[in-house]
Amino acid sequence: MKEYKISIIVPVYNTEKYLKRCVDTLTGQTYDNLEILLVDDGSKDGSGKLCDDLALRDERIRVIHKENGGLVSAWKRGVDESTGEYISFVDSDDWVDIHMIGEMAACLSGNEKEIIASDYVIEKEDGSTQYVWQKLPPGEYDRQAVEREVIPNLLGQERRYVATSRCMKLIARKLIEDNYKYSDPAIWMAEDSTITIPALFDCQRLVVMDHKAYYHYLYVTSSMIHKYNKGMYENIKLLRRMTEKILRDKFQGEKLSEMQKKADQEHIFMIFLALKNEARGNPEGYKKNILDICKEKEVRELCRSTKVTVGENANRLLYLVLRHPNGITVRLLRLAMIIYYRGQ
Repeated sequence: MKEYKISIIVPVYNTEKYLKRCVDTLTGQTYDNLEILLVDDGSKDGSGKLCDDLALRDERIRVIHKENGGLVSAWKRGVDESTGEYISFVDSDDWVDIHMIGEMAACLSGNEKEIIASDYVIEKEDGSTQYVWQKLPPGEYDRQAVEREVIPNLLGQERRYVATSRCMKLIARKLIEDNYKYSDPAIWMAEDSTITIPALFDCQRLVVMDHKAYYHYLYVTSSMIHKYNKGMYENIKLLRRMTEKILRDKFQGEKLSEMQKKADQEHIFMIFLALKNEARGNPEGYKKNILDICKEKEVRELCRSTKVTVGENANRLLYLVLRHPNGITVRLLRLAMIIYYRGQ
């Protein structure tokens, strides 16, 4: 097996508590031909110094200190300064199995437009875990199979067909360099999709590993309960405009029309997140904001022209609110959020 050089990019911002655990799992990889780029995005805690200290322990670690510009600006800076033939991303509060890179690298072919995708584990604070598998069946997909089985299912589904996280993947450098123009630092909601979706559109070879949950995603319940993102809905609208640009660049004719319909379905699922954000985290203004979102002209037209299939109970309630926005449905949604998060 050829040992391709792999760049692991770790954006770092105020994660001093978790950073050493993350980096230890990277320096401990069974695969040696690595460079590890720690991109300190203007951290205000001790993360920046810790990055420097960790770099002294392993010559494969390089540290980049930059002014705070957000997650997208951090990983893009890492890409710019990396030298590997393949790129992997790991968030600094997460960690990975020590054999992850080696076993994924064994699937590489040298194709300049290939992606190797694994699965992940949600790690909760109480010690419980939840394994998440790709919906797309494990296997190797050539370009024809990608066009037939992958691309039509990337957008507009309740559950992702292929995880659009930039993490838990090995991605050929060319796919990143050709497409990271779509990743705007102003877009922070579902920002990963602005790089992984166009990369998957261009992908000539995709390997989905067979139930290999190498990546450990830390789920901090307390922050989810209390965090309210005031600008989430506006960011979702930015994301939609960027998705439309990607589709116009990648497709033409009938195929473009088909993908635009799926993007409309995708936008409905994203609006669900905005409604949930208001109902969960905005006790004073949730009712007005939810009704304002649901009664926007563009949203009403979208609901009339686009249908989605929902199976999860929470999404059924959100879809009810979206289609029938009124005081009763909105208060019901707020009550459901209180009950759910109280039990977490």
